Amino acid sequence: MEPTTELDARFSAPDAVAPPWAEAREQLANAQTYWLSTVRADGRPHVTTLMALWQDTALYFCTGAEEQKARNLESNRNCVLMTGNNSMDSGLDLMLEGVAERVIDTGELKRLADGWEAKYGEGWHFDVGDGVFVNGFGGEALVFEVAPVKVLGFRKGEFAQIRWRFQAGSGA
Repeated sequence: MEPTTELDARFSAPDAVAPPWAEAREQLANAQTYWLSTVRADGRPHVTTLMALWQDTALYFCTGAEEQKARNLESNRNCVLMTGNNSMDSGLDLMLEGVAERVIDTGELKRLADGWEAKYGEGWHFDVGDGVFVNGFGGEALVFEVAPVKVLGFRKGEFAQIRWRFQAGSGA
């Protein structure tokens, strides 16, 4: 299902036009790096860069069980994944808000592992263990799915602020 698209005229150029969701979805799929924002148990924010994979209707990322982001998600699964560029003259920055859900199904993990390697190359090959990715050194990584609830976009150069809202459970 397609999201509802809203252009916020307060923060947009007078002639701004909201890009279609397909453009934002393509950028989410093609980006190489993302930033994940989570909240620590004591309420302090935590932001880290990582790689992610867009499959079907959600972004997926992985992390070691002992890493700060995994510990944060134990107590608060709400998070934001962001991607964009540092230019003020062009580009579209995106912030995807959602709830991180563990992926433990072996078939789904295998499909995601194949997607990870296709996107990032042979150096990012994962085998699938018992509900986790396993890297070539035997390390395990938890895999999380974040389906968008809301995506904010900031078009630069043309200056437009866009919001794509998703119905609960509708995906992208």
